[in-house]
Amino acid sequence: MSDKPVTLAAVTGAHGVTGEVRLKLFGEGVDALKPQTRFTAGESGARLTLTKIRSDNKGGAIARFAEVTDRTAAEQLRGTALSVSREALPALEEGEFYFSDLIDLAVVTDTGDTVGRVCAVENFGATDIVEIEKPDGKKFMVPLTRQAVPEWDGERLVVAAGFVD
Repeated sequence: MSDKPVTLAAVTGAHGVTGEVRLKLFGEGVDALKPQTRFTAGESGARLTLTKIRSDNKGGAIARFAEVTDRTAAEQLRGTALSVSREALPALEEGEFYFSDLIDLAVVTDTGDTVGRVCAVENFGATDIVEIEKPDGKKFMVPLTRQAVPEWDGERLVVAAGFVD
């Protein structure tokens, strides 16, 4: 896990005509992005230099990158994940983790049954939610609480059998 990049945001579209983009944030808000100046853009690995960022007052952000100079270039970034190396981020406190640490973990029940893989982690306000995809493609969600997820590590996430759909 230690060398795996951490995705902090994703581009959801263009904002205006001068190349600004709208961002969906996966961290603790705009302030968590401000110290970052260099991002890796999606699968292409292109480097983007953050020159300006502000809140959109809706839980996301508006950003400007030096390499994006017009609306067309901004639109081409739609859906692009923005990542940084783990070393560029502050050290984690006890019990803290990055959502990206959970993505693709194998999921088993506390009785040892194989369930599937973690495909997403969301937060809709009350608590973090883990989305799990079963081998048949069906998905279900489990709250990321001690009762529902008694443990996890770099190899697997354990879900209480009563929470498996």
